[in-house]
Amino acid sequence: MNRTTVPGGVSLRAVRPLLGLLLLGLAATGCSTFNRDWKATASTAAPVNDIAGRWEGTWQSDVTRHHGKLRCLVTHLEGGDYQARYRAKYLRIMSFSYPVRLKVAAAEDGFKFNGEADLGWYAGGLYQYEGRASATNFYSTYESKDDHGSFQMRRPASKKN
Repeated sequence: MNRTTVPGGVSLRAVRPLLGLLLLGLAATGCSTFNRDWKATASTAAPVNDIAGRWEGTWQSDVTRHHGKLRCLVTHLEGGDYQARYRAKYLRIMSFSYPVRLKVAAAEDGFKFNGEADLGWYAGGLYQYEGRASATNFYSTYESKDDHGSFQMRRPASKKN
């Protein structure tokens, strides 16, 4: 066996795409939890003086021009920070969920925030986020070593029981 093969004599080039799909599949397992939580909060009215709650819209890469649907659940954490749990669609068929811890501060027209998350080497590594939100609109930029772009979201309509 040499450095370009794995046990069984299979080429590393043949294994890398499969490994990538496996890792994406493992990352996507959070989608079922996200969907359950998304549905559970559908009847909760969005707060007017906080960024907590449901958001939906789109993401756009300025580098690759890739884009897709985006949903987010924002919750309070101990110590005053927030957690934004994003669920992004990629190529219309794949979904990827991940959390980002956000530092949030009051601003003149709502809130400003920033945070970062390491999505792993298979998803681009460390991403940094910075944005603003009002009672109805959420805008954020993101940046990693290989990509940058933006998120634009609005509050979805809540379902009445």
